[in-house]
Amino acid sequence: MNMTYYLVNGSPRKKSSTAKLLDSIAEGITDTDENAEVEIIDLYDLDYKGCKSCFHCKRIDGKFYGTCPIKDDLNELLPKLWDSDALVIASPIYFGNITGEARSFIERLVFPKLVYGGKSLLDSKPTAMVYTMNANKEISDEIYSKSIFESVDGVMKYAFGSVESLKVYDTYQFNDYSLYENYIFDEKDKRRVLEEEFPKDLEKAYKLGVKLVEGVI
Repeated sequence: MNMTYYLVNGSPRKKSSTAKLLDSIAEGITDTDENAEVEIIDLYDLDYKGCKSCFHCKRIDGKFYGTCPIKDDLNELLPKLWDSDALVIASPIYFGNITGEARSFIERLVFPKLVYGGKSLLDSKPTAMVYTMNANKEISDEIYSKSIFESVDGVMKYAFGSVESLKVYDTYQFNDYSLYENYIFDEKDKRRVLEEEFPKDLEKAYKLGVKLVEGVI
Protein backbone atom coordinates (compact mmCIF):
# COMPACT_ATOMS: atom_id res chain seq x y z
CA MET A 1 0.00 0.00 0.00
CA ASN A 2 1.31 3.44 -0.94
CA MET A 3 2.12 5.90 1.83
CA THR A 4 -0.26 8.87 2.09
CA TYR A 5 0.81 12.40 2.96
CA TYR A 6 -1.50 15.35 3.52
CA LEU A 7 -0.16 18.90 3.34
CA VAL A 8 -2.62 21.50 4.66
CA ASN A 9 -2.37 25.13 3.56
CA GLY A 10 -3.83 27.53 6.11
CA SER A 11 -3.10 30.59 3.97
CA PRO A 12 -5.73 32.32 1.83
CA ARG A 13 -3.09 32.75 -0.87
CA LYS A 14 -2.51 29.75 -3.11
CA LYS A 15 0.72 31.14 -4.59
CA SER A 16 2.19 32.65 -1.45
CA SER A 17 5.35 31.80 0.44
CA THR A 18 3.37 29.31 2.51
CA ALA A 19 2.10 27.51 -0.59
CA LYS A 20 5.56 27.43 -2.16
CA LEU A 21 7.00 25.84 0.97
CA LEU A 22 4.35 23.12 0.84
CA ASP A 23 5.21 22.52 -2.81
CA SER A 24 8.85 22.01 -1.80
CA ILE A 25 7.83 19.58 0.94
CA ALA A 26 5.75 17.66 -1.60
CA GLU A 27 8.73 17.54 -3.95
CA GLY A 28 10.95 16.19 -1.19
CA ILE A 29 8.39 13.48 -0.47
CA THR A 30 7.91 12.35 -4.07
CA ASP A 31 11.62 12.50 -4.88
CA THR A 32 12.26 10.20 -1.93
CA ASP A 33 9.30 7.87 -2.54
CA GLU A 34 8.02 7.90 -6.12
CA ASN A 35 4.97 5.88 -5.05
CA ALA A 36 3.94 8.31 -2.33
CA GLU A 37 0.44 9.76 -2.51
CA VAL A 38 0.59 13.47 -1.69
CA GLU A 39 -2.40 15.79 -1.46
CA ILE A 40 -2.28 19.51 -0.75
CA ILE A 41 -5.44 20.86 0.87
CA ASP A 42 -6.31 24.58 0.76
CA LEU A 43 -8.40 25.32 3.84
CA TYR A 44 -9.82 28.50 2.33
CA ASP A 45 -11.52 26.36 -0.34
CA LEU A 46 -13.49 24.48 2.32
CA ASP A 47 -16.67 25.36 4.17
CA TYR A 48 -16.36 24.51 7.88
CA LYS A 49 -16.27 25.93 11.38
CA GLY A 50 -14.27 25.22 14.51
CA CYS A 51 -15.25 22.93 17.36
CA LYS A 52 -18.78 23.54 18.67
CA SER A 53 -18.07 21.99 22.09
CA CYS A 54 -20.95 19.53 21.73
CA PHE A 55 -18.83 16.77 23.39
CA HIS A 56 -20.33 13.99 21.25
CA CYS A 57 -16.73 12.93 20.60
CA LYS A 58 -16.26 12.32 24.34
CA ARG A 59 -19.53 10.50 25.10
CA ILE A 60 -18.69 6.96 26.28
CA ASP A 61 -20.21 4.37 23.96
CA GLY A 62 -21.76 7.22 21.98
CA LYS A 63 -22.34 7.08 18.24
CA PHE A 64 -19.68 9.72 17.56
CA TYR A 65 -17.09 8.78 20.22
CA GLY A 66 -13.63 9.69 18.95
CA THR A 67 -14.92 11.45 15.86
CA CYS A 68 -16.80 14.65 14.96
CA PRO A 69 -20.53 14.77 14.16
CA ILE A 70 -20.49 18.14 12.39
CA LYS A 71 -21.65 17.79 8.79
CA ASP A 72 -19.48 20.06 6.68
CA ASP A 73 -16.46 19.87 4.38
CA LEU A 74 -14.26 18.38 7.12
CA ASN A 75 -16.62 15.48 7.76
CA GLU A 76 -15.08 13.14 5.18
CA LEU A 77 -11.64 14.72 5.23
CA LEU A 78 -10.74 14.29 8.91
CA PRO A 79 -10.76 10.46 8.91
CA LYS A 80 -8.37 10.52 5.95
CA LEU A 81 -6.00 12.77 7.87
CA TRP A 82 -6.25 10.67 11.03
CA ASP A 83 -5.40 7.55 9.00
CA SER A 84 -2.63 9.15 6.90
CA ASP A 85 1.05 8.27 7.21
CA ALA A 86 2.18 11.88 7.79
CA LEU A 87 0.65 15.31 8.10
CA VAL A 88 1.91 18.86 7.60
CA ILE A 89 0.00 22.02 8.50
CA ALA A 90 1.27 25.39 7.27
CA SER A 91 0.02 28.84 8.19
CA PRO A 92 1.11 32.45 8.01
CA ILE A 93 0.94 34.44 11.22
CA TYR A 94 -1.84 37.04 11.18
CA PHE A 95 -2.55 39.31 14.16
CA GLY A 96 -0.07 37.40 16.29
CA ASN A 97 -1.37 33.90 15.65
CA ILE A 98 -2.00 31.28 12.97
CA THR A 99 -4.93 32.08 10.68
CA GLY A 100 -8.49 31.60 11.90
CA GLU A 101 -9.02 28.81 9.38
CA ALA A 102 -5.90 26.99 10.57
CA ARG A 103 -6.93 27.35 14.21
CA SER A 104 -10.48 26.11 13.58
CA PHE A 105 -9.10 23.22 11.53
CA ILE A 106 -6.71 22.11 14.29
CA GLU A 107 -9.57 22.22 16.82
CA ARG A 108 -11.60 19.84 14.67
CA LEU A 109 -8.57 17.68 13.88
CA VAL A 110 -7.34 17.15 17.44
CA PHE A 111 -10.21 17.59 19.91
CA PRO A 112 -12.17 14.44 18.91
CA LYS A 113 -9.04 12.39 19.65
CA LEU A 114 -8.17 14.14 22.90
CA VAL A 115 -8.84 12.24 26.13
CA TYR A 116 -8.84 14.32 29.29
CA GLY A 117 -6.01 13.00 31.43
CA GLY A 118 -5.37 10.09 29.05
CA LYS A 119 -3.52 9.24 25.86
CA SER A 120 -4.46 10.47 22.42
CA LEU A 121 -6.75 8.13 20.48
CA LEU A 122 -4.52 8.58 17.44
CA ASP A 123 -1.64 6.37 16.38
CA SER A 124 1.72 8.10 16.28
CA LYS A 125 2.88 9.54 12.97
CA PRO A 126 5.36 12.15 11.71
CA THR A 127 3.86 15.64 11.65
CA ALA A 128 5.16 19.13 11.00
CA MET A 129 4.07 22.73 11.43
CA VAL A 130 5.26 25.39 8.99
CA TYR A 131 4.97 29.04 10.03
CA THR A 132 5.54 32.05 7.77
CA MET A 133 5.70 35.60 9.07
CA ASN A 134 6.69 39.20 8.44
CA ALA A 135 8.67 39.31 11.67
CA ASN A 136 12.37 38.59 11.76
CA LYS A 137 13.79 35.80 13.92
CA GLU A 138 14.68 38.06 16.84
CA ILE A 139 11.17 39.52 17.11
CA SER A 140 9.58 36.14 16.49
CA ASP A 141 11.57 34.48 19.26
CA GLU A 142 10.54 37.24 21.64
CA ILE A 143 6.80 37.42 20.98
CA TYR A 144 5.74 34.16 19.29
CA SER A 145 7.71 31.38 20.98
CA LYS A 146 5.31 30.69 23.83
CA SER A 147 2.10 32.19 22.48
CA ILE A 148 2.17 30.28 19.17
CA PHE A 149 4.98 27.82 18.58
CA GLU A 150 5.06 26.05 21.95
CA SER A 151 1.28 26.02 22.12
CA VAL A 152 0.48 24.72 18.63
CA ASP A 153 3.47 22.40 18.40
CA GLY A 154 2.55 21.02 21.82
CA VAL A 155 -0.96 20.19 20.67
CA MET A 156 0.36 18.40 17.58
CA LYS A 157 2.93 16.47 19.59
CA TYR A 158 0.31 15.38 22.10
CA ALA A 159 -2.07 14.25 19.37
CA PHE A 160 0.37 12.53 17.01
CA GLY A 161 3.44 11.78 19.10
CA SER A 162 5.92 13.98 17.25
CA VAL A 163 6.17 17.30 15.45
CA GLU A 164 8.85 19.24 13.61
CA SER A 165 8.57 23.01 13.37
CA LEU A 166 9.79 25.03 10.37
CA LYS A 167 9.73 28.81 10.82
CA VAL A 168 10.21 31.16 7.87
CA TYR A 169 10.91 34.80 8.71
CA ASP A 170 10.73 38.17 6.94
CA THR A 171 8.48 36.99 4.12
CA TYR A 172 7.84 39.23 1.13
CA GLN A 173 4.28 40.47 1.58
CA PHE A 174 3.39 42.74 -1.35
CA ASN A 175 4.13 42.43 -5.05
CA ASP A 176 4.67 46.20 -5.10
CA TYR A 177 5.35 47.84 -1.74
CA SER A 178 4.83 51.33 -3.20
CA LEU A 179 1.10 50.66 -3.59
CA TYR A 180 0.38 50.00 0.09
CA GLU A 181 0.63 52.10 3.22
CA ASN A 182 3.50 50.71 5.26
CA TYR A 183 5.86 52.39 7.73
CA ILE A 184 7.61 49.35 9.18
CA PHE A 185 9.07 47.16 6.47
CA ASP A 186 11.80 48.20 4.08
CA GLU A 187 11.16 46.86 0.58
CA LYS A 188 14.88 46.57 -0.18
CA ASP A 189 15.49 44.48 2.92
CA LYS A 190 12.46 42.34 2.13
CA ARG A 191 13.67 41.84 -1.43
CA ARG A 192 17.10 40.79 -0.18
CA VAL A 193 15.58 38.21 2.15
CA LEU A 194 13.36 36.93 -0.66
CA GLU A 195 16.29 36.50 -3.02
CA GLU A 196 18.92 35.29 -0.55
CA GLU A 197 17.13 33.57 2.32
CA PHE A 198 13.88 32.22 0.95
CA PRO A 199 15.64 29.76 -1.40
CA LYS A 200 17.33 28.35 1.72
CA ASP A 201 13.91 28.05 3.37
CA LEU A 202 12.62 26.15 0.34
CA GLU A 203 15.57 23.77 0.66
CA LYS A 204 14.74 23.25 4.35
CA ALA A 205 11.17 22.46 3.32
CA TYR A 206 12.40 19.96 0.74
CA LYS A 207 14.53 18.23 3.37
CA LEU A 208 11.52 18.19 5.69
CA GLY A 209 9.64 16.25 3.03
CA VAL A 210 12.50 13.76 2.88
CA LYS A 211 12.45 13.35 6.66
CA LEU A 212 8.72 12.69 6.64
CA VAL A 213 9.26 9.76 4.29
CA GLU A 214 12.23 8.45 6.24
CA GLY A 215 10.28 8.74 9.50
CA VAL A 216 13.06 10.55 11.35
CA ILE A 217 10.86 13.29 12.85
